[in-house]
Amino acid sequence: MPEAAVPSRQKLVTACVLLIGDEVLSGRTRDSNLPYIAKHLNQIGVQVREARIIPDIEAEIVAAVNEVRARYDYVFTTGGIGPTHDDITADSVAKAFGVPIGHHPEALAILDAHYKETGGEFTDARKRMARIPEGASLIANPLSKAPGFQIGNVFVMAGVPMVMQVMLDSLTARLEGGATMQSRTVSAQVGEGQIAEKLGQLQQRYPEIGIGSYPYYRGKIFGTSLVMRGTDPATLDRVVEEASELLRGFGAEPISGDPV
Repeated sequence: MPEAAVPSRQKLVTACVLLIGDEVLSGRTRDSNLPYIAKHLNQIGVQVREARIIPDIEAEIVAAVNEVRARYDYVFTTGGIGPTHDDITADSVAKAFGVPIGHHPEALAILDAHYKETGGEFTDARKRMARIPEGASLIANPLSKAPGFQIGNVFVMAGVPMVMQVMLDSLTARLEGGATMQSRTVSAQVGEGQIAEKLGQLQQRYPEIGIGSYPYYRGKIFGTSLVMRGTDPATLDRVVEEASELLRGFGAEPISGDPV
Protein backbone atom coordinates (compact mmCIF):
# COMPACT_ATOMS: atom_id res chain seq x y z
CA MET A 1 0.00 0.00 0.00
CA PRO A 2 1.25 3.56 -0.59
CA GLU A 3 2.85 4.96 2.52
CA ALA A 4 2.43 8.59 3.45
CA ALA A 5 5.56 10.26 4.78
CA VAL A 6 5.10 10.85 8.49
CA PRO A 7 7.22 12.47 11.18
CA SER A 8 8.37 10.83 14.39
CA ARG A 9 6.26 10.67 17.52
CA GLN A 10 8.19 13.65 18.92
CA LYS A 11 6.59 15.99 16.41
CA LEU A 12 3.03 17.18 16.05
CA VAL A 13 1.28 15.24 13.28
CA THR A 14 -1.33 17.31 11.49
CA ALA A 15 -4.37 16.68 9.36
CA CYS A 16 -6.98 18.51 7.32
CA VAL A 17 -10.55 17.34 6.72
CA LEU A 18 -12.34 18.20 3.49
CA LEU A 19 -16.11 17.77 3.68
CA ILE A 20 -17.27 17.55 0.08
CA GLY A 21 -20.88 18.06 -0.91
CA ASP A 22 -23.41 20.66 -1.94
CA GLU A 23 -25.88 19.11 0.49
CA VAL A 24 -23.76 20.19 3.46
CA LEU A 25 -23.33 23.73 2.17
CA SER A 26 -27.06 24.06 1.48
CA GLY A 27 -27.95 22.97 5.00
CA ARG A 28 -29.89 19.94 3.74
CA THR A 29 -27.43 17.62 5.51
CA ARG A 30 -26.03 18.34 8.94
CA ASP A 31 -22.43 17.18 9.13
CA SER A 32 -21.48 14.81 11.94
CA ASN A 33 -18.31 13.48 10.34
CA LEU A 34 -15.90 16.21 11.38
CA PRO A 35 -16.27 15.83 15.17
CA TYR A 36 -16.02 12.04 14.86
CA ILE A 37 -12.87 12.23 12.72
CA ALA A 38 -11.22 14.85 14.93
CA LYS A 39 -11.87 12.90 18.12
CA HIS A 40 -10.75 9.61 16.57
CA LEU A 41 -7.54 11.09 15.21
CA ASN A 42 -6.73 12.95 18.41
CA GLN A 43 -6.73 9.63 20.27
CA ILE A 44 -3.88 8.38 18.10
CA GLY A 45 -1.89 11.61 18.10
CA VAL A 46 -3.04 13.19 14.84
CA GLN A 47 -4.29 16.75 15.25
CA VAL A 48 -6.91 18.20 12.90
CA ARG A 49 -5.67 21.71 12.22
CA GLU A 50 -8.07 22.72 9.47
CA ALA A 51 -11.44 21.67 8.05
CA ARG A 52 -13.24 22.94 4.96
CA ILE A 53 -16.63 22.38 3.37
CA ILE A 54 -16.35 22.52 -0.41
CA PRO A 55 -18.92 22.08 -3.18
CA ASP A 56 -19.21 19.33 -5.79
CA ILE A 57 -17.15 21.35 -8.26
CA GLU A 58 -14.13 19.62 -9.75
CA ALA A 59 -11.85 22.64 -9.94
CA GLU A 60 -12.47 23.53 -6.30
CA ILE A 61 -11.88 19.96 -5.10
CA VAL A 62 -8.66 19.71 -7.12
CA ALA A 63 -7.37 23.05 -5.81
CA ALA A 64 -8.24 22.26 -2.19
CA VAL A 65 -6.70 18.77 -2.27
CA ASN A 66 -3.46 20.02 -3.78
CA GLU A 67 -3.21 22.91 -1.35
CA VAL A 68 -3.81 20.98 1.85
CA ARG A 69 -1.94 17.77 1.00
CA ALA A 70 1.21 19.88 0.70
CA ARG A 71 0.56 21.60 4.03
CA TYR A 72 -0.50 18.74 6.31
CA ASP A 73 0.72 15.24 7.07
CA TYR A 74 -2.67 13.71 6.28
CA VAL A 75 -5.80 14.76 4.40
CA PHE A 76 -9.19 13.07 4.89
CA THR A 77 -12.10 13.67 2.54
CA THR A 78 -15.72 12.67 3.01
CA GLY A 79 -18.46 12.54 0.40
CA GLY A 80 -18.82 12.26 -3.34
CA ILE A 81 -17.81 8.63 -3.98
CA GLY A 82 -21.27 7.16 -4.61
CA PRO A 83 -22.90 5.92 -7.85
CA THR A 84 -24.54 9.11 -9.14
CA HIS A 85 -23.42 11.74 -11.65
CA ASP A 86 -22.59 14.29 -8.95
CA ASP A 87 -20.22 11.93 -7.14
CA ILE A 88 -17.05 13.41 -8.59
CA THR A 89 -14.57 13.17 -5.72
CA ALA A 90 -12.62 10.19 -7.09
CA ASP A 91 -12.19 11.85 -10.51
CA SER A 92 -11.21 15.13 -8.89
CA VAL A 93 -8.60 13.52 -6.63
CA ALA A 94 -7.16 11.64 -9.62
CA LYS A 95 -6.88 14.95 -11.45
CA ALA A 96 -5.23 16.56 -8.42
CA PHE A 97 -2.53 13.86 -8.49
CA GLY A 98 -2.28 13.91 -12.27
CA VAL A 99 -3.08 10.22 -12.69
CA PRO A 100 -5.72 8.35 -14.73
CA ILE A 101 -8.74 6.71 -13.13
CA GLY A 102 -10.43 3.45 -14.01
CA HIS A 103 -12.21 0.42 -12.66
CA HIS A 104 -10.09 -1.25 -9.98
CA PRO A 105 -10.18 -5.06 -10.38
CA GLU A 106 -10.33 -5.75 -6.64
CA ALA A 107 -13.02 -3.13 -6.09
CA LEU A 108 -15.06 -4.59 -8.96
CA ALA A 109 -14.75 -8.07 -7.48
CA ILE A 110 -15.82 -6.87 -4.01
CA LEU A 111 -18.90 -5.12 -5.37
CA ASP A 112 -19.79 -7.94 -7.78
CA ALA A 113 -19.75 -10.45 -4.91
CA HIS A 114 -21.77 -8.09 -2.73
CA TYR A 115 -24.58 -7.61 -5.26
CA LYS A 116 -24.68 -11.30 -6.08
CA GLU A 117 -25.09 -12.04 -2.38
CA THR A 118 -27.74 -9.38 -1.82
CA GLY A 119 -29.62 -9.99 -5.09
CA GLY A 120 -29.04 -6.49 -6.41
CA GLU A 121 -28.15 -5.71 -10.00
CA PHE A 122 -24.56 -4.63 -10.53
CA THR A 123 -25.43 -1.71 -12.80
CA ASP A 124 -23.07 0.63 -14.61
CA ALA A 125 -23.95 3.30 -12.06
CA ARG A 126 -22.89 1.01 -9.20
CA LYS A 127 -19.71 0.15 -11.08
CA ARG A 128 -18.78 3.83 -10.79
CA MET A 129 -18.01 3.10 -7.14
CA ALA A 130 -15.16 0.82 -8.29
CA ARG A 131 -13.40 3.61 -10.20
CA ILE A 132 -10.14 4.30 -8.36
CA PRO A 133 -7.19 6.56 -9.29
CA GLU A 134 -4.16 4.71 -10.61
CA GLY A 135 -1.68 3.89 -7.86
CA ALA A 136 -4.22 4.19 -5.03
CA SER A 137 -4.86 1.46 -2.47
CA LEU A 138 -8.32 0.53 -1.25
CA ILE A 139 -9.86 1.40 2.11
CA ALA A 140 -12.08 -1.43 3.29
CA ASN A 141 -15.78 -0.83 3.84
CA PRO A 142 -17.19 -3.73 5.88
CA LEU A 143 -20.64 -2.13 6.00
CA SER A 144 -21.75 -1.44 2.41
CA LYS A 145 -18.65 -2.84 0.65
CA ALA A 146 -17.98 0.03 -1.80
CA PRO A 147 -14.38 0.93 -0.87
CA GLY A 148 -12.69 4.21 -0.26
CA PHE A 149 -9.09 4.73 -1.27
CA GLN A 150 -5.75 6.20 -0.27
CA ILE A 151 -3.40 7.95 -2.64
CA GLY A 152 -0.30 9.55 -1.19
CA ASN A 153 -1.27 11.17 2.10
CA VAL A 154 -4.92 11.61 1.04
CA PHE A 155 -7.64 9.29 2.35
CA VAL A 156 -10.95 9.39 0.49
CA MET A 157 -13.99 8.17 2.43
CA ALA A 158 -17.77 8.05 2.10
CA GLY A 159 -20.00 10.84 3.34
CA VAL A 160 -22.58 8.61 5.04
CA PRO A 161 -21.51 8.74 8.71
CA MET A 162 -21.80 5.02 9.51
CA VAL A 163 -19.86 4.09 6.39
CA MET A 164 -17.23 6.77 6.99
CA GLN A 165 -16.72 5.47 10.52
CA VAL A 166 -15.99 1.89 9.46
CA MET A 167 -13.67 3.19 6.74
CA LEU A 168 -11.80 5.29 9.29
CA ASP A 169 -11.45 2.24 11.53
CA SER A 170 -10.14 0.26 8.55
CA LEU A 171 -7.43 2.77 7.67
CA THR A 172 -6.25 3.70 11.16
CA ALA A 173 -3.48 1.09 11.16
CA ARG A 174 -1.85 2.99 8.26
CA LEU A 175 -1.49 6.16 10.33
CA GLU A 176 1.41 7.07 12.56
CA GLY A 177 0.55 9.57 15.22
CA GLY A 178 2.69 12.04 17.06
CA ALA A 179 2.30 13.73 20.40
CA THR A 180 -1.24 13.35 21.71
CA MET A 181 -3.06 16.59 22.46
CA GLN A 182 -4.45 16.75 25.99
CA SER A 183 -7.00 19.13 27.43
CA ARG A 184 -7.75 20.59 30.87
CA THR A 185 -10.63 22.86 31.89
CA VAL A 186 -11.10 25.11 34.92
CA SER A 187 -14.17 27.25 35.49
CA ALA A 188 -15.09 30.07 37.85
CA GLN A 189 -17.78 32.68 38.40
CA VAL A 190 -15.91 35.63 36.97
CA GLY A 191 -16.37 37.56 33.74
CA GLU A 192 -13.83 36.94 31.01
CA GLY A 193 -13.47 40.69 30.52
CA GLN A 194 -12.09 40.95 34.06
CA ILE A 195 -9.41 38.34 33.54
CA ALA A 196 -8.56 39.06 29.89
CA GLU A 197 -5.35 41.04 30.52
CA LYS A 198 -3.91 38.54 33.03
CA LEU A 199 -4.96 35.65 30.82
CA GLY A 200 -3.13 37.19 27.88
CA GLN A 201 0.02 37.43 30.00
CA LEU A 202 -0.32 33.76 30.94
CA GLN A 203 -0.62 32.82 27.27
CA GLN A 204 2.56 34.79 26.49
CA ARG A 205 4.47 32.85 29.12
CA TYR A 206 3.35 29.52 27.68
CA PRO A 207 3.07 29.90 23.89
CA GLU A 208 3.18 26.11 23.42
CA ILE A 209 -0.14 25.74 25.29
CA GLY A 210 -3.39 26.81 23.66
CA ILE A 211 -5.58 28.73 26.11
CA GLY A 212 -9.20 29.40 25.26
CA SER A 213 -11.68 31.52 27.22
CA TYR A 214 -15.38 30.64 27.06
CA PRO A 215 -18.11 32.53 28.95
CA TYR A 216 -21.07 30.60 30.30
CA TYR A 217 -24.49 31.53 31.68
CA ARG A 218 -26.58 29.43 34.07
CA GLY A 219 -29.70 31.42 34.85
CA LYS A 220 -28.48 34.45 36.79
CA ILE A 221 -25.03 32.93 37.27
CA PHE A 222 -22.32 33.70 34.79
CA GLY A 223 -18.67 32.85 34.63
CA THR A 224 -15.79 31.74 32.45
CA SER A 225 -14.34 28.37 31.53
CA LEU A 226 -10.66 28.26 30.61
CA VAL A 227 -9.67 25.41 28.33
CA MET A 228 -5.96 24.62 28.05
CA ARG A 229 -4.61 22.25 25.40
CA GLY A 230 -1.09 20.95 24.89
CA THR A 231 1.03 17.89 24.27
CA ASP A 232 3.26 18.05 27.36
CA PRO A 233 1.34 16.98 30.51
CA ALA A 234 3.81 18.58 32.95
CA THR A 235 3.64 21.98 31.26
CA LEU A 236 -0.11 21.66 30.96
CA ASP A 237 -0.42 20.99 34.68
CA ARG A 238 1.67 24.09 35.48
CA VAL A 239 -0.57 26.24 33.30
CA VAL A 240 -3.67 24.84 35.00
CA GLU A 241 -2.19 25.73 38.43
CA GLU A 242 -1.34 29.26 37.32
CA ALA A 243 -4.75 29.71 35.70
CA SER A 244 -6.43 28.59 38.92
CA GLU A 245 -4.36 31.09 40.92
CA LEU A 246 -5.25 33.77 38.39
CA LEU A 247 -8.96 33.13 39.00
CA ARG A 248 -8.50 33.16 42.77
CA GLY A 249 -6.81 36.53 42.41
CA PHE A 250 -10.16 37.89 41.24
CA GLY A 251 -12.00 36.41 44.22
CA ALA A 252 -13.39 33.42 42.35
CA GLU A 253 -12.93 29.82 43.39
CA PRO A 254 -12.06 27.65 40.37
CA ILE A 255 -13.49 24.20 39.81
CA SER A 256 -12.05 21.50 37.62
CA GLY A 257 -14.04 20.97 34.42
CA ASP A 258 -17.12 22.70 33.09
CA PRO A 259 -19.68 24.26 35.45
CA VAL A 260 -22.66 22.13 36.45
